[in-house]
Amino acid sequence: MTTRAGAPRPVLMIVHSYYEEDPRVRREAESLVKSGRPVVVLGLRQPDGPASSDVAGVRVHHLDVQRHQGAGLGVYLREYVSFLFRAMWRSVRLHRRERFVLVEVHSLPDFLVFAALPLRLAGVPVLLDLHEAMPEFFRSRFPGASNPIVHRLLVLQERLSIALSTHTITVNEPMRERLVRLGVPDAKAGVVVNSPSLGRFDLTAHPRRMFREDGRLRLVYTGALTPTYELDVAVAAVARVARDRPDLDVSFEIYGRGDSEAALRAQAADLRVAERVIFHGRIPIDAVPAAVAAADIGLAPTRHDRFTDMSLSTKVFEYGAMGKPVVASRLPMVEQTFPTGTVATYPPGEADAMAGAILSFVDDPTAREAAVARTAVVVERGSWEHEATGYLALVQRLIDPR
Repeated sequence: MTTRAGAPRPVLMIVHSYYEEDPRVRREAESLVKSGRPVVVLGLRQPDGPASSDVAGVRVHHLDVQRHQGAGLGVYLREYVSFLFRAMWRSVRLHRRERFVLVEVHSLPDFLVFAALPLRLAGVPVLLDLHEAMPEFFRSRFPGASNPIVHRLLVLQERLSIALSTHTITVNEPMRERLVRLGVPDAKAGVVVNSPSLGRFDLTAHPRRMFREDGRLRLVYTGALTPTYELDVAVAAVARVARDRPDLDVSFEIYGRGDSEAALRAQAADLRVAERVIFHGRIPIDAVPAAVAAADIGLAPTRHDRFTDMSLSTKVFEYGAMGKPVVASRLPMVEQTFPTGTVATYPPGEADAMAGAILSFVDDPTAREAAVARTAVVVERGSWEHEATGYLALVQRLIDPR
């Protein structure tokens, strides 16, 4: 379906995040652009950021809504609703000129899909990309506000959101199976795995650091600083390594931001490792591979609950793509994806076990190199370069069902 001038009509993406910081949305949008399909994005606006920008060929409209990370539930709800109505209004105005061929809405929240309702009524297909299971995410993030009634309401909004969509995708098979158990038709639920692009995480594009080449053991974490990721356990593990193995001169480089930072800084000071735990703040997506390349071991600590039972941190893939041994929480999806001999795992919440997993890589170079090689095979097999083919085919089917 093209315009009269022959140019492909664009896809509209709606996402309640800072587009430039959202790896999954960027991978999908940039893949569409590379395939010849224009993409327009409606996303959040950084404080003092531009109203619009071009990011790797993707046209981004930054709506005047900012994220209030770590705020109360009421603030989040007002933020979501404000963005929903702004996105609805802007999408209708843009559609008059752009004649969008597809709308893709990214969660969270699931009900953001209602921003696409006017275009859906006008006959434009809608693809809903569920990054998380929102009912389980809410229970994990806001345990004090969770109860059976709230949970049922969240499941209801999830079902209504999926019903509005033409097709729904999520990030892994357990998430898809959950949707089918909720009553979503099997044919309407698909999977596009949340895996990194090896074009971005290119091991050969950065100087190779030999393990502890400067005598220091450099651990790295890249991602959000929120309670979901048990960075307090990681800091305690660093303190244990520093105490038991002073010869290693361990440091922990943290790249990211979130509402847990103040508590983590206080914890590091209490454990007398403040000088070893370095907070770099959020860095651009394109700078993450270099940060990982400069480290020795990648850490992917995640708490265990109903929400993380179905999740797999992309950090594990990213560290593996950059040729780094990985220490991760022993969660169902980690064990299912990375077999024995790849990623070193530890029971969630156990700092001593995490420290032991770190030291196992330090003290056994042969096992370490074998783990890196085996992990690389898993990462290559599940990379975005493979997933993009299925994603692009799905988009084409929705655009032209024939």
